[in-house]
Amino acid sequence: MDRRHFLTQTMGLATAATLGARVTAHAGIALGDTRINAVSDGHLVVPRAFLFGGLPPEELDPILAKHGIDGDMIEPDCTLTLLRDGTNTVLFDIGAGPNFLPTTGRLLDNLDTLGVAPEDVTHVIFTHGHPDHLWGAFDEFDDPTFPEAEYLLDRTEWDYWTDPKTLDRLDDARKPFAVGASRVLAGIEERMTLFRPGEALVAGIQAVGTPGHSPGHTSFAVEESGESVMIVGDAIANAHVAFERPGWPSGTDQDAEAGAKTRTALMDRLATDRMAMVGFHLPFPGIGTVERTGTGYRFVPMEG
Repeated sequence: MDRRHFLTQTMGLATAATLGARVTAHAGIALGDTRINAVSDGHLVVPRAFLFGGLPPEELDPILAKHGIDGDMIEPDCTLTLLRDGTNTVLFDIGAGPNFLPTTGRLLDNLDTLGVAPEDVTHVIFTHGHPDHLWGAFDEFDDPTFPEAEYLLDRTEWDYWTDPKTLDRLDDARKPFAVGASRVLAGIEERMTLFRPGEALVAGIQAVGTPGHSPGHTSFAVEESGESVMIVGDAIANAHVAFERPGWPSGTDQDAEAGAKTRTALMDRLATDRMAMVGFHLPFPGIGTVERTGTGYRFVPMEG
């Protein structure tokens, strides 16, 4: 059974809820006895210039038009990954919470439709410390959203966001990222475990260093029963430009050169290994595979 057929046969769509005209459902695949679900936290609304500023319009515009994207604002999905193996209930990232954007913060409602209560979550593994991945650690009453969870974060990422000098190194648009990350991480420090790239984590999950989007950004390889999935976070941050021109700089990457190098290498690995992936900002549910094209790559969504 090839991976695309595997994805098609094992995927399941649960009951959908709507956010305006957008669907915020969840979809899933199975790796042996391990169930992986993509769970929506809503979507962002960001200026096109923030994502693609400085790129050549004569090449950029046709790529975006091919994917039906126009106008000055972009609305990327925010999709978290939930893993359940019968013992552990693991969330990759924790969403934006109640205080970031009115279009985000849908995670708890969508977990509820899966029958997952906040106290069921045993581990939260962070890809990185940006607001839409981290700020959901506390609810509107400033209580822990997942009161029983252990938290795991790359050591380089922890050091960066907890360093008081980081605030001075960021541009004005990203300074709130540092303030929020410092506050959230201080609040969960007692339950935090730090790791390095290459380490094996809970439930057979391996940390894969994918820096550039942030200094310690991490992807995660999940393997069981001869099948594998890569949770890529924001190392591959969209389903169009990132695939067709992985070597182009991205406005969302804190280190654009490192981000492009990481993205290109990750694309090559996923395409070579025919490895399934889940992308945080890819069109929901963000599950699919990577295929090479004549000049770059393309995202092949899970069928269903």
